Amino acid sequence: MPARDDIRIAVIGLGYVGLPLAVAFGRKHATLGFDIDRDRIDGLRAAHDHTRELSADELHAASRLRYSDDAAALADCNVHIVTVPTPVDAYKRPDLSALESASRAVGAALGAGHVVIFESTVYPGATEEICVPILEQASGLRFREDFHVGYSPERINPGDKQHRLENTLKVTAGSCPASAGFVDALYRDIIEAGTHRVSSIRVAEAAKVIENTQRDVNIALVNELALIFERLGIDTHEVLEAAGTKWNFLPFRPGLVGGHCIGVDPYYLTHKAQAIGYHPEVILAGRRINDSMGLHVAQRVVKLMHQRGLQTAGARVLVLGLAFKENCPDLRNTRVVDVIAELRSYGVEVDVHDPWVAPAYAQAEHGLSLVDTPEHGRYDAMILAVPHAQFVALGSAGIRGYGKPGAVLFDVKAVLAEADARL
Repeated sequence: MPARDDIRIAVIGLGYVGLPLAVAFGRKHATLGFDIDRDRIDGLRAAHDHTRELSADELHAASRLRYSDDAAALADCNVHIVTVPTPVDAYKRPDLSALESASRAVGAALGAGHVVIFESTVYPGATEEICVPILEQASGLRFREDFHVGYSPERINPGDKQHRLENTLKVTAGSCPASAGFVDALYRDIIEAGTHRVSSIRVAEAAKVIENTQRDVNIALVNELALIFERLGIDTHEVLEAAGTKWNFLPFRPGLVGGHCIGVDPYYLTHKAQAIGYHPEVILAGRRINDSMGLHVAQRVVKLMHQRGLQTAGARVLVLGLAFKENCPDLRNTRVVDVIAELRSYGVEVDVHDPWVAPAYAQAEHGLSLVDTPEHGRYDAMILAVPHAQFVALGSAGIRGYGKPGAVLFDVKAVLAEADARL
């Protein structure tokens, strides 16, 4: 394995996970940030991060970091860290195409004594069953004899300025005791909170995938409670507030569950479970509930409009927020699109406003043209779908200003002091 004074790191994939990692390592070691997106590389060379996770000053502080979209540059590195996306396809099956492609690129640059570390979320066993054979084939080298593999699952929370890479404990693992020690020591160079070394790569993979599965199932529970309490005419948040006065009640809240992690990772675990002959019930039930909440929000808004004598065909509804979460430009797996699609199925004309999302991004990903400045007094209903700070600052009165007299205001996350309805 590389000597401590000769560590040359490549971070493959410069998204929400890879860029903070490359910048952190670029303060300590010679580091290459690699991405196949030329525009992304050009932006970073100009000290611009379109994800808004890192400032220009933070990028400049990584004095030993360079960027490239040329895979040939990987040959200069002896530690390769793969941080590419692992989404699901249209049938909710793991899509490992980016991970496989990155493994081939790394394998082509792999040399004797090199270490490959994976951070991408996968099901238990995927690193050694899928990635390692690709590395061997592309390199002509032998696993555990000529090169070693590690796994350290990412714990990035987009838009979170409090829980950052450096102050979040990092799980580490390696393919043998020596590689596990190397990986653990490498991350301790940049992780102020420390590391948690586990016995195997499969344990680390499993730990990552259940972190978000646990959150998904808990949110599904409160979403189901919200569906029940709505029919009973009880305010869900008042119930949760009352129950929360007990010391061991968990503070989960109903909402739309999107993003690259919580709405995706459970499918990786259920895929592997089914492959070994076990049909998971609780996890998949939670997924069905959470994936249905966008339709529920739209249907409640339509019902409220009908109760006020408002026709849906030709009505105008303003949806505030398109990103999958607040104060973040990330559109991956946003479930706001479900709200929009369901409203349109009733003949509603929908305008979408999100000051965090680049209009070109919304158009490319979802074919949506964002409204730059919503017109006051124009809408029959307003839905606060994503509580960006700008929307919360407007308050109930400010958002109602967009509506006609008698317009419906629906607050998905219950952040406003007053609204006609909320989950």
